[in-house]
Amino acid sequence: MSDTLTNRTFDQLQIGERATLSRTLHREDISLFAALSQDTSPVHLDAAFAAGGPLGHIVAHGMWTAGLVSALIGARLPGPGTVSLEQRIRYLSPVAPGDTITSAVEVTELIAGTRHVRLATVCTNQRGEKVLEGEALVIAPGAHVTWTAGRLPETVIRHPGRYQGFVDQARALPMVTAAIVHPCSKAAILGAVEVRDEGLLDPLLIGPEARIRAAADEAGVSLDGMVIENTQHSHAAAARAVDLADRGRVSVLVKGSLHSDELLAAVVSKTGGLRTERRISHVYAMDVPAYGKPVMVTDAAINILPTLEHKRDICQNAVDLMRLLGMDLPRVAILAAVETVNPGMPATLDAAALTVMAARGQITGALVDGPLAFDNAISPEAAATKGITSPVAGQADILLVPDLEAGNMLAKQLIYFAGATAAGLVLGARVPIVLTSRADPLSARIASAALAKLAVIRKAERGAA
Repeated sequence: MSDTLTNRTFDQLQIGERATLSRTLHREDISLFAALSQDTSPVHLDAAFAAGGPLGHIVAHGMWTAGLVSALIGARLPGPGTVSLEQRIRYLSPVAPGDTITSAVEVTELIAGTRHVRLATVCTNQRGEKVLEGEALVIAPGAHVTWTAGRLPETVIRHPGRYQGFVDQARALPMVTAAIVHPCSKAAILGAVEVRDEGLLDPLLIGPEARIRAAADEAGVSLDGMVIENTQHSHAAAARAVDLADRGRVSVLVKGSLHSDELLAAVVSKTGGLRTERRISHVYAMDVPAYGKPVMVTDAAINILPTLEHKRDICQNAVDLMRLLGMDLPRVAILAAVETVNPGMPATLDAAALTVMAARGQITGALVDGPLAFDNAISPEAAATKGITSPVAGQADILLVPDLEAGNMLAKQLIYFAGATAAGLVLGARVPIVLTSRADPLSARIASAALAKLAVIRKAERGAA
């Protein structure tokens, strides 16, 4: 639609005069309309819920389609200065993300002396099918107007923290003991205090006691009630934390002010480590404002060039976490640059193999599909444009990346360009490991601790069942 709008006065209008306006529906349009209207029916917002309904997919609010008619009347025919009196609507077919809707109005009656105009209204989709029809009664403008629209404000759909429900669940459960490994900086000490005060983790501080107390003084917090396991240096702190986890005295490890490699080396040590049959891997549990649900990116921090076997474990680790959080059948998109298998692109071969492995039961508890390009994995419109038929495309819960560099860049782009919040966990060891950064906001640190706590408790509950 042009930024400059010109109207048609009552005297200019003619019977049979028509105007049209087209708009493609995107998933974020539905979310934004729901936020504005407070119509939060799951048939519009919850793909899993809608999949079990008669249509099998989410649909737009009916008034979104009707709004295209109003927009056309107000902007083009008759245009600026028009006053709407009545609009009658009959919905004929649902509108889904990816549909391009063309609204049309036609002058059918001019009522002299009142400037009243009756318009026939219809909306059709890209297949020419009618989705709405009706009529409108308006007062046409009496004077010619040319109006230039100002720049509309940019909008970003920010859902209330999608992990807040998990945080609330975790707070309601008994605290679990967490080893805070080498908390010898202001940020690390504050992190330990935060998770304790939030009712999530009971911190056991492991590291050089003098340095820990100095960091607490710098942070201006009291260590009263906290236990300190004194060690000589960061290597010893990592080894001690792993030993305590091995003996069941702590249920979570939290990285303090030591390097991640130092902590993870102790975790995977062949003597006294916390290894399992699985490859350890990192998950970013992300709250992306522009995406309609939580999503996990893996692996973005540990496995540099994972093999096919490693990717199987990376996938299963993320699936298991999703299932512990209550999602029975998460959707996993195996990412590549394209959505077709190309022998010259190893990531597509791995993706195809992982898809078959899931079908053969080598990956369990999830719907797995790939290769999928990023847009096809998270956008129903992009998947529909490419003609991709998939239970995963357009609605992925887990994004499995080809390698660490791709995952790291993807996660940080989502954080810095898209305003995402990312909770970081290491999975595949006998206890979850919280990897936090000094740059992480409080919401990310709290979400990481909450997910670790829920993973511990729910895994124990399932083991006891």
